[in-house]
Amino acid sequence: MTFREFLQHNIVRLDGGFGTMLQAQGLQPGELPERWNLSHPEQITAIHKAYYEAGSQIVSANTFGANSLKFDDAELETIVKAAFENARAAKMQGDQFIALDIGPTGKLLKPFGDLDFEDAVAVFAKTVKLGVKYGADLIFIETMNDSYETKAAVLAAKENSDLPILVSNAYGEDGKLMTGASPAAMVALLEGLGVDALGANCSLGPRQLRGVMRELLTAASVPVILKPNAGLPKTVGGNTVFDVAPEEFANEVAALMTEGVRLVGGCCGTTPEYIRTLTAKTAGMQPKPIEAKAKTVVSSYTHTVEFGNEPILIGERINPTGKKRFKQALLENDMDYILKEGVAQQDKGVHILDVNVGLPDIDERELLTRAVCELQAIIDLPLQIDTADAAAMEAALRRVNGKPLINSVNGKEESMRAIFPLVKQYGGVVIALTLDENGIPDTAEGRVKIAEKILETAAEYGIERHDIVFDTLAMTISADQQSALVTLEALRRILTELGCHTSLGVSNVSFGLPARDAVNSTFFALALENGLSAAIMNPYSAQMMQTYYTYRALKGLDENCAAYIAAAEQFSVVAAPTGAGKTWEHIHSALQHAIAKGLQDEAAAITSELLNTEKPLEIVNNQIIPALDLVGKGFENKTVYLPQLLMSAEAAKSAFERIKATMPAGQGNGPAVVLATVKGDIHDIGKNIVKLLMENYGYTVIDLGRDVQPETVVEAVIAHNAPLVGLSALMTTTVPAMEETVRLLHEKVPACKVMVGGAVLTKEYADRIGADFYAKDAMEGVRYAETL
Repeated sequence: MTFREFLQHNIVRLDGGFGTMLQAQGLQPGELPERWNLSHPEQITAIHKAYYEAGSQIVSANTFGANSLKFDDAELETIVKAAFENARAAKMQGDQFIALDIGPTGKLLKPFGDLDFEDAVAVFAKTVKLGVKYGADLIFIETMNDSYETKAAVLAAKENSDLPILVSNAYGEDGKLMTGASPAAMVALLEGLGVDALGANCSLGPRQLRGVMRELLTAASVPVILKPNAGLPKTVGGNTVFDVAPEEFANEVAALMTEGVRLVGGCCGTTPEYIRTLTAKTAGMQPKPIEAKAKTVVSSYTHTVEFGNEPILIGERINPTGKKRFKQALLENDMDYILKEGVAQQDKGVHILDVNVGLPDIDERELLTRAVCELQAIIDLPLQIDTADAAAMEAALRRVNGKPLINSVNGKEESMRAIFPLVKQYGGVVIALTLDENGIPDTAEGRVKIAEKILETAAEYGIERHDIVFDTLAMTISADQQSALVTLEALRRILTELGCHTSLGVSNVSFGLPARDAVNSTFFALALENGLSAAIMNPYSAQMMQTYYTYRALKGLDENCAAYIAAAEQFSVVAAPTGAGKTWEHIHSALQHAIAKGLQDEAAAITSELLNTEKPLEIVNNQIIPALDLVGKGFENKTVYLPQLLMSAEAAKSAFERIKATMPAGQGNGPAVVLATVKGDIHDIGKNIVKLLMENYGYTVIDLGRDVQPETVVEAVIAHNAPLVGLSALMTTTVPAMEETVRLLHEKVPACKVMVGGAVLTKEYADRIGADFYAKDAMEGVRYAETL
């Protein structure tokens, strides 16, 4: 029986913690667990065998950190080969499978880090190919805390194997990934990519993950995975232990299985005893049937937008059609102009951004991909990829951090054969135009028939109808006075007869007429009443926005008319923002806006102008720091997410660079802060985030890098007379090294304060190892530094 067949009809028990077991066997801090495949094969096999005997039907090969960033190609292959030999040696009879285990690289992807998306895909691809070569039954991508890196790993798995793919992400206490994704956003992304199962592991115990699991179960149409820690870590007698015992663990996990969780196991702190207790507790339990949710959903790296709940606004302004200044920006490669256009539309309240950069004489593939990458770095809205060039479409879809709208396919055979494979490969909701080789039908009946043909062809590619949104094509009434009525009838019939959602480019209806907004807004209202789901529209049009807010209020979609009342003040005519007529006051406030929105070039340019009238340190204290504080408070209040925080910090950095160029060397340098990832830990994401923020708050940061010896940290503190040290650890196996570093710092430089952070730490744990402060995130680290 294949694993996919087994998964359809059975509860699936995974294994438990591996690092926990290796530590008990003598793995030393800083020692790479994957090398034990070669140096301690008997112990590795014994651990796998213990999990099989405890009831696990899947064990993960000891390859979690086996990648080309840690090992050269020859050693990597030797390690993966040995890992599968060790796992196979443990297999018994019955339905037992071995997974290629893939963990995160430990790096942030660009633009927030230094690892390019395609380089990440290549790193994962090397490991996937070796897993296939040496006999993996499936691929288990786990402990991912970034949606973008998750996508890179899934693409590597899809493109280099036909094995089943399981994906499990690490959610924090706020119910989101480190970079901001909600469970629903991850379901949208991963189901779009076609994974076989998805879920959550690590970070928290089963009780703390209840909310995340229920969100996943509500959204998912594939089996859901739960692989929690044995609670939270603490120190007892110098050893790391976890606070949830096997019986309590089994009770909590079993309760979530009755709600629909199908694949279960354990992560940090769990052992074969936990799996044995869980197996006994759930013996005879039958899997709950999986319900197809059939939701039409797109997503960004933070959240989803679902069609059908209420009208969706798609901002149309990132498009050169009829826009002279936008065409100029594209020809001049003025990305800052495009970014400002996106920010302005987001501020106007659109739900999705259309992105179209199609012009003759430009490299649309390169420019569209760049626009997508830079827009999603500073804006958390889902994107609509809008191009007639299939190569440009594929390049952009590959880099979207979420499940996008795809604009578009149509009823022509050539179009469907070009676009549907891309939808299947990368995921997305595709806009389908109701035209074919014979043009646009004059009747609603003709457009509905094309819609039916598109649905039939999409099904051949395994694309469900809920991932098709139909555009029944608004035509100008100046040429045909009946055209609007045909469009509206087709809208209504596609909704009622085919059960599909719809979208329209509303402004086409008024082409060639005066006072176009009056026509557009009235047609918009008629279309909404006939079932229109989404409109591609100009959010700067006061009349269009009036129609939107008024419709929601009249249809009972706006509780207490709150949104209508809030928007009513802006119902005067609104023009798109321009760069003309800047006063000193405009520039003064614009710097904070540019930093808050992550507009690096604009922040630098405004700072240069301000330097003509203000002293450098006044700009820092009155403009840059307050802007960073504003974003930081949003991060602390969970209204701003990590990517936005980092891009704001980069914009502030651009402003600082202009200021530093005008100041004498050394002037303005703040107190020294030493940062390090502790001995044995090669993950530096958290440390690098703290570094960026600290530098932008004026501190002089001494970054010692990763895998740093305790003595090296002490030497740096003494050399720089640093009043503060920040230590990071991501792996449970390296926490003892952190404790050793804290002890040595207190012994050698008692005046220096030590703050610690990392995914495996808690405040209680930090207190136990003698740290002065536990920072749950980078902003808390900055706030602590300010108190000193």
